[in-house]
Amino acid sequence: MAVTYRPPDPSEAAEITGLCFASKASNGYDEAFMEACRDELTITETQLQRGGALVADRDGQIIGFVQVLSDGSGVCLQDLFIAPAAKFSGIGKRLLQEAIRIAQTFQAHSMTIDADPHAEAFYLKNGAVRIGEVPSGSIPGRMLPQLEVRLQS
Repeated sequence: MAVTYRPPDPSEAAEITGLCFASKASNGYDEAFMEACRDELTITETQLQRGGALVADRDGQIIGFVQVLSDGSGVCLQDLFIAPAAKFSGIGKRLLQEAIRIAQTFQAHSMTIDADPHAEAFYLKNGAVRIGEVPSGSIPGRMLPQLEVRLQS
């Protein structure tokens, strides 16, 4: 049951979207909240074709997903989701390490993370620092912790 880390195939967008929804819902969010997050959690083939993404694959099943994006002026951790059954297994930490490696390829000095409040402790434990708050892209009035990981040059 070895886990491999590989670039996703664009045809896996629906499977990855399902993983993102399951991971987010495992934090105890209700149906209305999840529906409000639908657009933000939906992964498209176009997104996957941009690059900067990896999946954690265990025996042909995707159990983790990470994507790093650069807009030319900065680098952000766009997504990091783990299948509920795979949480606390080290896969999230490995995907974050891979995200940092990807971010370094953009020659950036840091990577920002607009984190779900339930994930903030994970990021802080793994080297991120809180730099502020940002509004949620899905829930009006909800603020998210904004974190930063400094990258080695």
